[in-house]
Order: sequence, then structure tokens, then C-alpha cells
Amino acid sequence: MATSNCSSSSDTTEVVVTPAPTTPPTTGTNQMDFWLTKGNQTILLQKQPGNLTFGNSTNTYANIEVDESKTFQTIDGFGYTLTGGSAQVINQLSAQKRQELLKELFGNDANGIAISYLRLSIGASDLNATPFTYDDLPNGQTDVTLSKFSLTPDQADVIPMLKEIIAINPTIKIMATPWSPPVWMKDNNSFVGGSLKPEFYNVYAKYFVKYIQAMKAEGITIDAITPQNEPLHPGNNPSMLMLAQQQADFIKNHLGPEFKAANLNTKIVAYDHNCNKPEYPIAVLGDTGANPFVDGSAFHLYEGDISALETVHNAFPTKNIYFTEQYTSSTGSFSGDLKWHVKNVIIGSMRNWSKTALEWNLANNASFDPNTPGGCTTCKGALTINSSDSFTRNVGYYIIAHASKFVPTGSVRISSNNSGNLNTVAFKTPAGKKVLLIENDGETTTLFNIKYNGTWITTSLEGNSVGTYIW
Repeated sequence: MATSNCSSSSDTTEVVVTPAPTTPPTTGTNQMDFWLTKGNQTILLQKQPGNLTFGNSTNTYANIEVDESKTFQTIDGFGYTLTGGSAQVINQLSAQKRQELLKELFGNDANGIAISYLRLSIGASDLNATPFTYDDLPNGQTDVTLSKFSLTPDQADVIPMLKEIIAINPTIKIMATPWSPPVWMKDNNSFVGGSLKPEFYNVYAKYFVKYIQAMKAEGITIDAITPQNEPLHPGNNPSMLMLAQQQADFIKNHLGPEFKAANLNTKIVAYDHNCNKPEYPIAVLGDTGANPFVDGSAFHLYEGDISALETVHNAFPTKNIYFTEQYTSSTGSFSGDLKWHVKNVIIGSMRNWSKTALEWNLANNASFDPNTPGGCTTCKGALTINSSDSFTRNVGYYIIAHASKFVPTGSVRISSNNSGNLNTVAFKTPAGKKVLLIENDGETTTLFNIKYNGTWITTSLEGNSVGTYIW
């Protein structure tokens, strides 16, 4: 987790429309469902009344055309990082309240938002109360056989909660990433910064294998890992510096061969850091020894532009792209964060070939705890846990829910165009439904047509609002 704040919305120029536009009345049978969230919070992920019916009455409004003949990537899912802190605070809810919340988050019934992808920290992230790994030793000791490896630090909160989540959604996909290896493997013997000592590259590769196997023994399948969270941000607690050439060496000579020897099919995903350094994943993928072991690369957006994902895709079109983290800040506004994150994290990542769109932490308390000393103190979870029987849904909840509830794993992105202030992305689900997500980046209501197969629906979306349309 990097701590620069990228959650403010870009400035927009207000356009005065006189008279105020009104949506033409629709008649006939409803052919499209419309779910809305307004930036002013008066409507939050609510299905809208009225009938939306396809027709062919001509008008002068902009067309958002959805074309399912043009297909792009297959989607793995939408979700969050289940940090240790997230699990800890959710477990402060009563058993009944916790079960209700988990069903809402991970279930696909009428009240569920069907989260389909989770990211975990291997050991602690900065949103644990204290830093730890699964093989911590007194200063000066080493454990090259990993005989002291244990998942015990996560047995109280994270692992039991994952079991509850998997019972609700058995097909949920999970990516795991370390913030730091055991400090005895590092050249500075500290959780903060430092680099992996070359003599421990192979031991560390075996540490990943042990982790994946130990989680499997708990009934938890790790679909993918990245070798290091934010490898160019060694100032966090925990953290580690891992340059591109070090990551390529680690993957090709140690991690990849150890996975192969252990017969693991867990994907290895490179980078896992900001969009301002596409040359990092390109260097790892460009290493002929590392390339065969690498499934793709992962990105955050605290720096750079979301188009970096397409830059890397174009360089290695057979390799996958993942968007794995963006935080909403305690200092951000609901409207600004809703717009910026839906535009960039959801629509932007998907239009640039990502298979996932993940916000950062799922939950914390009203004081934005827990976090490590030096960890993020302004990271606002998708949920705030207020007491044993009360929680608040924050903007991060709605950012993800507008996609996760309607776009299940296995959906395929299909073609849609942007127009003016309307940013869009479209999908076809495994059941054959079309889903169109639109963010109105302007301040005023926009009238437009949703065009599909030669007919269209004329509708409108208020400024500072997000709509999901399903037919």
C-alpha cells in the first residue's frame, strides 16, 4: 500500500443545460434493468423503477453502442484485499451479524454483491496490527529447512473467515502476495525495506510452496501469487525492495522451478505496483528464462496512468493483466472517489485488458485501525465496523458492487464506446446477459442512447453518478 492520495476526482467544467433534459417516457415491457448510485448518496446501488424498452425512434443524442461481436479478455473477478485487519474487525461483529455480512458480500442472492476475487497478504501487510511472517525467529537465527514455518498468526481471524467465505462462494479466486519475507532472509534484518539475500532465494521460493500447500490443507486454494507487493516501495512496514532483474532471477531460477517440482499450478504474476513503471513488468516478461513461468503482471494506480496496462498487454499480448489494489482515503469525498475509482479502477482497468479490479482493504474500524507502526493510517475500508452489531458501507463497497454484482467470473468484455463525459465498459456474462457500466464524469444530466443490435434505448444518467444496465 503506497500512501500517495489518488482518490480525488479530476476537475470538470459545468455545462448549463436549458431547459433541464428529461428522459422520454418509456412504454411496453421492461427489457433492461438499471441500477444506480448517485454521488450525493441519495441513491446507493438501487434498482430503478420504470420500463426501458428497445426501439428505433431517431434522435440527436449520443450513442453508446455495445457490440458483442468484438470480444476482449475473460474476467476473473472483482473484490478487495482481505487484510488481517479486515478479518480482525469483521470478527468483532456478533456471529449472526458477521454471517449476514459475509452472505451479503460474497453471496449472489438478491441482497448479495457477489464478490468473486480476494487478495491476501502472505504474512502481514501494513493493515495488520503488527508485522509478522510465517517463519519469524530470534535475531541471528536462520531456518533454511523452514522447519518452523507455521500459519499460526492467521489461524485466529483470516483462515476461519476464508473458510466461511468459501462456504458461501466455493468458486472465489484468491491471489496472495507478501509484503516482506522473514527478516532473516533480508540484507537489513528488518521488516521495513532491505532486499532478499541471494543465498536465500531458493529458501524463499520453498516458503511460497509451503504457504500454498499449507493453505490447500486448510481447504483454501491460492489461484495466483505475486513475488512482492509494491517492489519499488521499500518504505512501508512491512516492505522490501525487489528490482526487476532480481524478480526475473528469483522467478526463473527459483520460484518457477520450485512450483514445477511441487506440481503447483498456482499462477506467478509479476510486478504488483504502480502504472508509472511499465518497464518493470516488461523487463521481467522480456527475460526468456522467467517468461515461461510468468502468467502476467499486476498493477496499482497511485502513480502513472491506467493505459500502462495496455502498454504491457501490447508488448506481451499472450500474458494476463491484473489490477490488484487502489485505496480510498479517509480524506476523500464520496462523489469524488466514486467517480475517479469507477472511471479508472473499474472501467479503466477493464478497457486496458485487466482480468481483475480490486480495491484495497475490505474493512477497518472507525479509527482506520488496525495498522502497523508506519503503515497506512488513512486507508478507508469498503466497510467500517462500528460495533458488534453495526457496520457502515463506504464508497469502496459501491465502487466494486456496481461490477461484482452483475459481472461474474467467466464473463467476457465486449465492445462499447465512451462519449463525452460518459465512460463505459461492457461485458457478456456466461448466462448470455449483457452488462454495461457507465460513469457520468460531468456535473449535469446526460441524455443518451444505449444501442445494441440495431435498436436502442434512450435514457439519462445524472452527473456524478454511476449506472449499471443489464439486458
